Amino acid sequence: MTESPESRCADSRAVALRLAALSHPARIEILKRLSASSCCSCREVVDHLDLAQSTVSQHLKILVEAGLIRFEADRQRSRYAVDHAALAGVSASLNQLLASCCPAPKRQD
Repeated sequence: MTESPESRCADSRAVALRLAALSHPARIEILKRLSASSCCSCREVVDHLDLAQSTVSQHLKILVEAGLIRFEADRQRSRYAVDHAALAGVSASLNQLLASCCPAPKRQD
C-alpha cells in the first residue's frame, strides 16, 4: 500500500517537531538526566542543571508537546520520563532520511 502525500507530509511535520525539540542543548541535557533514572520531577531536573525552574519547566513542556517525554501528575509533583519508543522513532526517521539523501558509496572490490 502506497503512502499518501498528506500522510508523508504529516509524518515529516511530526519528525520536524521532534527534531526542533532536540535542537536546544538544555533539552538534550534534560533528556540525558531523565534517561539516567526511570522518572524525575521538575525539581530533580532543576537540581541537576544550572537553570531556573521556570526555564526547565518550559523546556519540559516543549519535550512533552513533541512527544519525546511523558508527563504524569503525581500528587503534588509532576513526574517526567523519556518516551524511548518516540526517541527510537526519531532515530529511525533520521536514518531513513540520511539513507535516501546520502546513500552509502558503492564499494569497489
